[in-house]
Amino acid sequence: MFRPLLLRTITKAINPLTTIIHATRKVSTMSSARLAGKTILITGASSGIGRSCAFEFARANPTVRLILTARRLETLKEIADQIKKEISETTEVLPIKFDVANPEEVRSFMDNLPEGWKNIDVLVNNAGLVKGVDKVGDILEEDITTMVTTNVLGLIGLTQKVVKHYQARGGQGDIINIGSIAGREPYAGGAIYCATKAAVRSFTDSLRKELIATKIRVMEIDPGQVETEFSVVRFYGDAAKAKAVYDGVDPLTPEDIAEVVVFVASRRQNVVIADTLVFPSHQAGAGVMHRRFN
Repeated sequence: MFRPLLLRTITKAINPLTTIIHATRKVSTMSSARLAGKTILITGASSGIGRSCAFEFARANPTVRLILTARRLETLKEIADQIKKEISETTEVLPIKFDVANPEEVRSFMDNLPEGWKNIDVLVNNAGLVKGVDKVGDILEEDITTMVTTNVLGLIGLTQKVVKHYQARGGQGDIINIGSIAGREPYAGGAIYCATKAAVRSFTDSLRKELIATKIRVMEIDPGQVETEFSVVRFYGDAAKAKAVYDGVDPLTPEDIAEVVVFVASRRQNVVIADTLVFPSHQAGAGVMHRRFN
């Protein structure tokens, strides 16, 4: 009597778990299927979040076709080789040397794409940077120009070209802009960077409203503290200063944000994850962080 009762009890306990596992696999399969064969353009793909997005899209569905852009072409080629070795030899990757801060390169980008690669389905506007921590009055003019042209003008210029392409083929596609908590909460020593990310936020919201009658999805992901080359660039290559930014904390990784990017891109077409703010657990705002020191 005891054994049959025990078996029935175990079976009842296992069945719900089996149902959950099957449901999870089904959702994962559906997400992957939605990305099948899509051509994905990622800017700033040589490092950090952009690089991680390339790997995450390939892992989600190896049939995606990746256009990876950045100024460091050799690094992009290495990433393409890694994707083929570590994920799938069948994943097509097109590395392109491209500077979003160069207006001429932006204007000619779509026309210069090889035949067979022009049919972009997803644009990930990831390229961006910050220079310095100087306050207004002492900010270098060169740094202002670099941040504005890269973070704002380049993003807008490329988006305009891609939107035209989406509209020409019936009004369908994804635009995913990587913003920042800095675009929501400006802080001292970041006036220009914060202004550029606020501009991205306003541009994204306006674009979504302009395209409301189409099937073009416009989405923004705003990371909090993420450990990338971001701080190294901010401090002009000073690795010690960059490292100090993360003392006593456990920041997000580029992979954390890449997972969110792939998630929003793989939702059902009618689902728009319009606005996402991502913090590590120790952060509650641009300047609100709990640091643990031994």
